[in-house]
Amino acid sequence: MRQTLFALAALLSHWRRHPANLAMLVLGLAIATALWSGVQALNAQARKSYDDAAAVFTGGGAQNIVSARGGLFSQSLFVTLRRAGVKVSPALEGTTRIGARTIRLIGIEPVTLPAATTLAPLRESKEATNILTGEGRSFAAPQTLRDLHISEGARLVTERGFTLPPVYAIGAAPPGAVIVDIGVAQKALDKPSRLSRLILPPQTRLDPTRLTEIAGDSLRLVEPDEESDLSRLTDSFHLNLTAFGLLAFLVGFFIVNASFGLAFEQRLPMLRTLRALGVSIRALVFALVCELAAFTFLAGGLGVVGGYFIAAALLPDVAASLEGLYGAQLPGQLALDARWWLSGLGMAGAGALLAAGSGLSKTLRLPVLSVARPMAWRDAHQRYLRRQAALAALALVGAALAYSFAEGLAMGFAVIALALLAAALFLPVALAAILWIGESLAQRPLARWFFADGRQEIAGLSLALTALLLALATNIGVGGMVEGFRQTFTGWLDQRLIAEVYFEAATPADAREIEAWAKEQPEIAAILPVWRTKTRISDWPVEIIGLAPHETYSAHFTLLEGGADAWRALHEEDAALISEQLARRLKIGLGAMLDIPTPQDTPQGVWRAKVVGVFPDYGNPKGQLRIDHARLAQHFSDASGVHYSLRVAPADVAPLMEKMQTRFGSKLARLVDNAGIKKISTNIFERTFTVTTALNTLTLIVAAIALFASLLTLSNLRLGHIAPVWAIGVTRRRLAGLELLRMMLFASGAALIAIPLGLFMTWSLVAIVNVAAFGWRLPMHVFPLQWGAVFVVALLTALFAATIPALRLSRSAPVDLLKVFANER
Repeated sequence: MRQTLFALAALLSHWRRHPANLAMLVLGLAIATALWSGVQALNAQARKSYDDAAAVFTGGGAQNIVSARGGLFSQSLFVTLRRAGVKVSPALEGTTRIGARTIRLIGIEPVTLPAATTLAPLRESKEATNILTGEGRSFAAPQTLRDLHISEGARLVTERGFTLPPVYAIGAAPPGAVIVDIGVAQKALDKPSRLSRLILPPQTRLDPTRLTEIAGDSLRLVEPDEESDLSRLTDSFHLNLTAFGLLAFLVGFFIVNASFGLAFEQRLPMLRTLRALGVSIRALVFALVCELAAFTFLAGGLGVVGGYFIAAALLPDVAASLEGLYGAQLPGQLALDARWWLSGLGMAGAGALLAAGSGLSKTLRLPVLSVARPMAWRDAHQRYLRRQAALAALALVGAALAYSFAEGLAMGFAVIALALLAAALFLPVALAAILWIGESLAQRPLARWFFADGRQEIAGLSLALTALLLALATNIGVGGMVEGFRQTFTGWLDQRLIAEVYFEAATPADAREIEAWAKEQPEIAAILPVWRTKTRISDWPVEIIGLAPHETYSAHFTLLEGGADAWRALHEEDAALISEQLARRLKIGLGAMLDIPTPQDTPQGVWRAKVVGVFPDYGNPKGQLRIDHARLAQHFSDASGVHYSLRVAPADVAPLMEKMQTRFGSKLARLVDNAGIKKISTNIFERTFTVTTALNTLTLIVAAIALFASLLTLSNLRLGHIAPVWAIGVTRRRLAGLELLRMMLFASGAALIAIPLGLFMTWSLVAIVNVAAFGWRLPMHVFPLQWGAVFVVALLTALFAATIPALRLSRSAPVDLLKVFANER
């Protein structure tokens, strides 16, 4: 033990003499951990919210019964099951807007609510009586009340003008939800005698056969552990976040790797001395492990705290994205979760161990006499380059095989990861080849030294330059995808949102009244019902929207597949247009016959339609069908009947909306013009990619720090290479300029390789990842100006990283350079 303590004290004394190296190591490990744990904190917060929302009905192992086709079902089925002796509790879910926020409204029957569910406290307290008597009660989580800026006892008014009972806080409520009596929910949502699910207590087990005997094929069982639609739809979103977090961690890891590697080189004489004094390998290794543990807890702890602040800063944008894309509700404050704290510390420990283990293994493999040479393993650098070239070729072959024989989102990320690995391995080889060519062509001795010395310097800078390469390629790849998506999305919105005014009536009766009034208004050129309903096809939620025959659609609604005859077939035959993502999910195309489940009160139960067109539906994670409006009304009795669009001359839009608001007031649940919808959609889009942009920026900053750390720690080691050149008459200022020039050359090489790598990443994201994750494929866009900007960023990054080491060299005292000759290293 004493040997270990003395060895540990000797090892730690190195950091006292090299505080800059220590700072870079701690900073690198802390940044890498912060980026990883920040992403994991966001994912954990989101998944906890999904679990809390699902636990309202499935908590305690409760089974649920839902409509076999999705959507709502008749309350009579609840009565049928109760009469058959099945103890079920009814529930109704829906969304409504209260002020500027979308709220999940949940209706329950507290008396029959199973005791195992999350909302059981409502059953077991006086609130079960309060919710049913007098003016009733509404309940929401304390955070939801704060988000709505209301206090307990206030009465919320929905967008339909319905006033909910006084609201009170209850900790069991899921985020972004308001709990009311089921009768109140049916009135507030205008869903009389409709239910969304039935809840069975855990002790009442029901098998599918028994359910079919009682209720036919209208209902299906949902087991407590069955993955929810929300979880399935958001898996891709969170996998994308995790991938970017891992990439950011990898770039930060390069700082740690470079710092540890150079520290080992600086400490090799110390290790030799300790071994000569009799310190055993076991004691030395144990001392190094203790040192690693200290760094893990110090830097990892700082990183986890930093990750918390990063996640807290990005949480509003993530919450807005998940709400806009998936309807998911996240609390506005970040919860502390031990899992992502431990995940952050675990990644910090793994990163430190991997970084230090590489240098230690190289040191332990060297011959005894080589240990005295701090750059001993550089002698074998040429062999390493050949191995790296072979590994780069293998990585490219692996990427090609993954693309050819695998499918899915994991395959997409595997292709990108293998391509990045190949480029990272190839970068030092390419730079060494360029320097070798330069050395061969150079005539002057100083120029030949410049290139030859650069080849030797590559070994110490390869990891930092790889970090820069990955950061630049990611900025090109992701930035190109985002900008291309922005252009495609904007153009698609302009084509999709042709009508000038859109409104949603409070009830179908109100909609008929508004429609009759609109027919008498001369400024309204067309009244287009846009009724909608929901169903399930192959166990996926699908939205069905009816289209009236009008040139608004036939002339402007873009189809990826299907010609002009598609519109005739849509309105004259049993036909449907299918969204690109649903077509991919179901693996069907033009001409396929699609069995669409209809409400249980429809005699046939299924409507068979022919697919006559495929349309893009960017930004929508759910599948969608567009059918003729008359057939929607005929086959789907539960169609909303409240959504309409109006064709109006642009000059008449504002006066018409004012007239409608004045005349109908609360009968209008929502009234918005074309520009308003575009603004909402664009805001959702921008906030969706805020996290991606932030991680891109942070990754580039980390790459700059990695490069700076490597140059700073290398500067002392390079005195042995620079001092002889200074001794023969080259000034320190000129040497500093050559060092700066060499660094700019390295950065230029990394940028030149990053451009094609970034374009490949853009193509992979567009053609593989987006298709696997969301079901739609974007057009490929290239932005040459972005390449120029990235090249300039690379040069500026290199200039930032190399300036301080170059200044230190130009201002170094002659005595420091002379020490190279006085002391054998």
